[in-house]
Parts: sequence; C-alpha cells; structure tokens
Amino acid sequence: MTKKRRSFSPEFKREAARLGLDQDYTTAQESMSLGVGETVIRYWVDQLNQERQGVTPKGKALTPEQRRIHELDARCKRLEQEKDILKRD
Repeated sequence: MTKKRRSFSPEFKREAARLGLDQDYTTAQESMSLGVGETVIRYWVDQLNQERQGVTPKGKALTPEQRRIHELDARCKRLEQEKDILKRD
C-alpha cells in the first residue's frame, strides 16, 4: 500500500516557520503540535530566514514578495527566449 504524500500551502509553511523564528517555539514543539516532521519544520524555518534576508529560494517561495520575484524571473526568462527565437528568423 502506498502512502499519499501530503502537501502544504505556502501560508501554512510560512506560519509554521514564523512560530519558530518569531515566537521561539522549538522544532520539537512545532512538530508535535502541527503533526509535521522536525526536518520539514527546520527546512521551512531556514527558508523563511533566508527569504527575510533577501535570498531568493530555489524551491517554492514562502513570502509573497519572493513568490512575485519568482514569477517575474520566469516571465523575463520566457521573454528572453522568445526574443532569441525572433532574432534567429
């Protein structure tokens, strides 16, 4: 029997990470109260901390600002590719 992988919204991840950063919850406390593994909580906390320092994440962003940056980067990349295609013709 296969186990279905759970997915969490960016808002849930951000709030879970915020508990660790802003309200001094330990990873173990968060893990038990939210029913999520400690490793995942640690990853989200690290990611939110980096985003707050202005580092653009490689995965899905937690903060709205970083999500917007991802969208704009993808759009720029697509437009550059289209421009390159038009130049070749």
